Amino acid sequence: MKKRRLLGHQHTHFYKAAGIDYYACQSRIRHWNGCYKVCAAVWILILCLILDHPWVSAFVILTVGAINLIGNGVSFWEYLSLIKVPIAFLVMGCGAIAFGISPDPKGDWYIRLPWFFLYFTVEAFIQAAELFLKAMGAISVLYLMALSTPASEIVMVMRKMHMPKLLTELMYMMYRFIFILTEVHSNLKTAAISRLGDADFRTSCVTFGKIGANLLILSLKKANTYYDAMVSRGYDGEFFFWEEEKPVRIWQILSLGLYTVVLICLERNL
Repeated sequence: MKKRRLLGHQHTHFYKAAGIDYYACQSRIRHWNGCYKVCAAVWILILCLILDHPWVSAFVILTVGAINLIGNGVSFWEYLSLIKVPIAFLVMGCGAIAFGISPDPKGDWYIRLPWFFLYFTVEAFIQAAELFLKAMGAISVLYLMALSTPASEIVMVMRKMHMPKLLTELMYMMYRFIFILTEVHSNLKTAAISRLGDADFRTSCVTFGKIGANLLILSLKKANTYYDAMVSRGYDGEFFFWEEEKPVRIWQILSLGLYTVVLICLERNL
């Protein structure tokens, strides 16, 4: 009994290490039709970009975020940890738009620095804020698709769209191999830390280099091992996924249509 619990704990830990795919497998809306979820996410993404209005972007961020929290069963802090990296990049990119550098004082406000002036204008700030909201709306929609649809279903949708098989299979294999490398890197890092591999800055740099070298070697070994495992299970150059019949409900189509109408009304300030 104790051994089964341990194996179950390891199994759960593996799926948590897989990150986004773990949440997609335990999502409350996982039983929805995969084509509908992908098409709906792409359609909302297109509307968010084409309508190009701050109220539309803010509404998409709030509603899609609520679906990610409630529908996909992701806690607030887990969702925040997932989007903190794109938020950091957006803040840096939008900051470059909001602030400017000039040899002379200009703008609504400016700061005198040793060799130049860092200035700020209200117009540039509004432009940066609108760009941030639009990008965050697009990112939220992509997370909605990723957190509710497993990678295998996305591959099946791409096949139904007649995407090249080579492209979809390479995408799926690379996606899966990311988690394998992440697990190997985590084990190497844990082993190095347990041996005081981060005692000081110099030791940390040496440890980082050794982990990178070992990761390259182990990744090649893992690739050969997993390829042999695939061939032994009948792999002949093409993946076959089990597809579950998930009909699209009428209320789902009506909901997407109503959501589209609301976005258009917000863009027209109605």
